[in-house]
Amino acid sequence: MAAATVAALAWLWNGSPYPNADPDRIAVRLKVQAQRAYDEAALPGRPEVGPARVETGTCYYRGLRGLGHIDSGRRDVRSFGLDWRVTGVREDVARSGLRRMRARLEREGWTFVETRVNRPGFRFRNPDNEDLVYAHWTRATGTYAVSTHADCGKLPDGFDEYAWPEARWAPAPVPGPPVTPPARRSATPR
Repeated sequence: MAAATVAALAWLWNGSPYPNADPDRIAVRLKVQAQRAYDEAALPGRPEVGPARVETGTCYYRGLRGLGHIDSGRRDVRSFGLDWRVTGVREDVARSGLRRMRARLEREGWTFVETRVNRPGFRFRNPDNEDLVYAHWTRATGTYAVSTHADCGKLPDGFDEYAWPEARWAPAPVPGPPVTPPARRSATPR
């Protein structure tokens, strides 16, 4: 009975543990979603969105232990997010991109979370891993923005977010035939 009481008090003190995180796998997952959203946007001229990278976010203590650490994040637990945006996007282009992205997320079984009242956009959650995708367009600036997010997880020992090569992201170029340079003209007149 005493052991059960001690275990219950320890659980109340610490709360439920965070799952282990594999930052590289999470980064790959978020970058895949960012790339798919970029491709679905079909932005004319494929504008640059960089520099973009997977950033880590603060996660807090759970359980009663959190009362002793109010507004103090844990160093061993982080969330992950990747944001990109392009300004000057026309409304028809933005709405078409948002429609394509939403249709794909629904086909893949993502759960609709919310839509924005004041601007076109939405948020979806992946039921398999709780990742979030949020996309919207702002009329005033023509900003088309996409955020991908993974929830808090316990980092592996030695993880250094500042020396993390997997964090970098840029949209992949459009696949297509190789570009052939024009033929050189002869310098002598005919």
